[in-house]
Amino acid sequence: MKKVAWGLLAAWMIHDLEELATMPSFSQSPDLPRPLTKVLPMSRTEAATAIGLTGVAMAAASAAGAATGGRSKFFQASLLGFGLHAGTHLAQSVALRRYTPGLVTTPLVVIPFSVWAWRRLQASDVPIAPSDRRLNLALAAVVPIAHAIARLPRLKRLRMAK
Repeated sequence: MKKVAWGLLAAWMIHDLEELATMPSFSQSPDLPRPLTKVLPMSRTEAATAIGLTGVAMAAASAAGAATGGRSKFFQASLLGFGLHAGTHLAQSVALRRYTPGLVTTPLVVIPFSVWAWRRLQASDVPIAPSDRRLNLALAAVVPIAHAIARLPRLKRLRMAK
């Protein structure tokens, strides 16, 4: 199960390297719908900080999965979230009718890894933990919190400029 557990971190890293490479230029694109241009602009430093903070959570989830043979609720919830978030990448690209960060590695890495990992867990008779609503909510908050923390220096600069 160590391959499955650490594979989650590896798959996440590949996927998020694509996001790091493309997020800053995408978020500052002049052809995005107007409401998004006010919310999205993100520097490379902000993107790297948000991705790094999220990576800490993914590394912890992978370590928990490796330590428990894939039985950790934290690991399983993180694996589920990683797989399900593929839908957000696909939906964003459909809604905007264009490339969005993470779109290339979604069908090439995120979806295939997630399917493979769940099949490996099942084939190894690893019990699938029942959903834990509080854990799922906490994990769903990781990315928005990471993005908010990454933008704190900019918000402080804006406040000081006023």
